[in-house]
Amino acid sequence: MIDLKPSINFWHDLKSNQRAGIWLFLGSRKSLQIVRPSILQLVFWGVLGGCANTLFSWLVAGDGGVFNRQGLVSYALWPFIALIVGIFLSQRTNNSRLMLVPALLWLVLDTHIMLFQCLVQYLGNLDYLPNILYDYIPTLFILLFVWQSLAVIWVISRELKWPWWERALIMLATFFTLSVWQVSIKDQPIWKVEETPPTLSENALYDQSRVLNKALEQVQFGEFAQTHWYFLGVGGASYQDVFKFEIERIKEQFDTRFGTFGRSMELINNPDTTTEIPIASRTSMEMALRRMGQQMNRESDVLFLYMTSHGLPNQFEMENAPIDLNDVDPKWLRETLDKSGIRWKVIVISACYSGSFIPALQSPDTLIITASAADRASFGCSSESDYTYFGRAFFDQAMREQTTMKSAFSQASETVAKWESAQGFEPSEPQWVIGKNMELMLPQLEKHLFPQSNVQPTAQAIRHIENDALNSQLDQTKSMSATH
Repeated sequence: MIDLKPSINFWHDLKSNQRAGIWLFLGSRKSLQIVRPSILQLVFWGVLGGCANTLFSWLVAGDGGVFNRQGLVSYALWPFIALIVGIFLSQRTNNSRLMLVPALLWLVLDTHIMLFQCLVQYLGNLDYLPNILYDYIPTLFILLFVWQSLAVIWVISRELKWPWWERALIMLATFFTLSVWQVSIKDQPIWKVEETPPTLSENALYDQSRVLNKALEQVQFGEFAQTHWYFLGVGGASYQDVFKFEIERIKEQFDTRFGTFGRSMELINNPDTTTEIPIASRTSMEMALRRMGQQMNRESDVLFLYMTSHGLPNQFEMENAPIDLNDVDPKWLRETLDKSGIRWKVIVISACYSGSFIPALQSPDTLIITASAADRASFGCSSESDYTYFGRAFFDQAMREQTTMKSAFSQASETVAKWESAQGFEPSEPQWVIGKNMELMLPQLEKHLFPQSNVQPTAQAIRHIENDALNSQLDQTKSMSATH
């Protein structure tokens, strides 16, 4: 039988109950020996626990949160259930003082756990925690919530010497109920962020046709017998600004540093640009590639296609709610590029599992660079960033420092690997696949992309060029001989 000591005074009882909460967290029956239940203690810890939960919910919601009374009612339900359990136990054991114990112990432990969660959430909001922890923190919070109830049942059932099957059955039922509840209660926090459904304004709806046509018309014709680079940037997902920022910065870099002004386009899904920039869709991509193919000199001009978004194996996300867009898959992209008539292509895809696009896109005239292997994720796509990890390493750093694509890719791969290792991420393993013809042609094309560099063609390319010149001379000799 549990022999609960009488109350002494408020502060003495408070300290005893606080220590009881610590022992309860450890699953020790000592918590039942030092707990001092009283109505005053129950009310105090109930108010303190409510305040701690409100503070945590406010930290999670941030500045956009509003008070949600339903969330407070949802929180109060569990100590109320614990109180009912206490009433049942007091009747079963003929110990009236046991009535308040389950609810009091639950509230004490919940308050301490919630204050700990507040500290973790605050440090996370300040970005003081290692990135590897952010994926596990929600699971940790759920486990703590479930354990605080299981711990109460565990210590009381052991003290009352319940049969093992009864103890196991109640523990299992409680675990299942609490797990489902904790996942469901996310929709009813005490501080709630009211999500506004995405909308498309009437102006944006009718402006898109004009904006797209204007962008297409501005793509200039490539001069005969000269090499020009054409740039097409595609930002796929609208719900994170990083893709918009990245495309805008890289297009500006190509226009000012690499001479693509007048021969570049950007397609971006973002609510801030719907009246200014064409949206990214399979339709707009097809029209842009077809227009560039018409304006380019097939034998000397080259396309640089950069795509950045979220991804899955064989899937590049195109999202611009409330518009229902089709994602880009490797087969569709290959067919669209082939229809455009563009010969020389540099395709860079920054998305998770982007390496899965390589088999379908491979051709003798194409260089393919992806931010990750076919079975790996890539990183850095948070709304607070202006580049993804690969975008920053390749474009913002390596392409400003190196004078060849290969050296820029090598530097970017090393940089990304260092960043991922520091954050504890699984390596993304960026990929480089180049066709035979492009391998010969790329040094010549790079002379026009890096006009200040002294890029030398490879020995293989020199031999290829010399053989072409020799064959040309032989043809001329044969022609002169036949004429005479």
